[in-house]
Amino acid sequence: MSKFYARRRLSIAAALTGLIASVGLFNAPAASAALPTPVSAATARSYLATLDVRTESRTGYDRDLFPHWITQSGACNTRETVLKRDGSGVVTDSSCAATSGSWYSPYDGATWSAASDVDIDHLVPLAEAWDSGAGSWTTSRRQAFANDLTRPQLLAVTDNVNQAKGDQDPATWMPSRTAYRCTYVRAWVQVKYYYDLAVDSAEKSALQGYLNNC
Repeated sequence: MSKFYARRRLSIAAALTGLIASVGLFNAPAASAALPTPVSAATARSYLATLDVRTESRTGYDRDLFPHWITQSGACNTRETVLKRDGSGVVTDSSCAATSGSWYSPYDGATWSAASDVDIDHLVPLAEAWDSGAGSWTTSRRQAFANDLTRPQLLAVTDNVNQAKGDQDPATWMPSRTAYRCTYVRAWVQVKYYYDLAVDSAEKSALQGYLNNC
């Protein structure tokens, strides 16, 4: 079977899995279930097996090569849209800035009442994407990646936790809240698969280990 048809079959299977899994969202707390539901662990393992494994290179990387926080609707940019999506009781002003609400960070289990205490994490960091294939993309594709609200790629989390994560992959950083790690690696693999990004050997080994325990 060609790689194209294999990937297409996996994508169809993932879509069905996501549809089934989405039923459970209606019974979950709104503030902790905002990330689009990742594919199942089984599907993530299948996806991971198809990803190219190669050494990463950061040559030429600049964060500005990924236009981010673009306008999504009206006065709301991507950051503001995710804050509204991931928060509870979020109130915004005329410029779409959050003036009140609460945000639960699934990485560390903290809850915040000020938007300034919350960062929007690129689950697969921009630098990591560059290292593993995005350096050859067009600017428009990098913009789509940096503002992707459809895949499980953007999430409101505690700001200093996001800053501690930086551009690390799962070989060197994972959420301190162990209950979220399975969700995290499933999302990581799904994003890398969708964007046809590579993994390095340590990253793949770490992902396999976590997925085997999901």
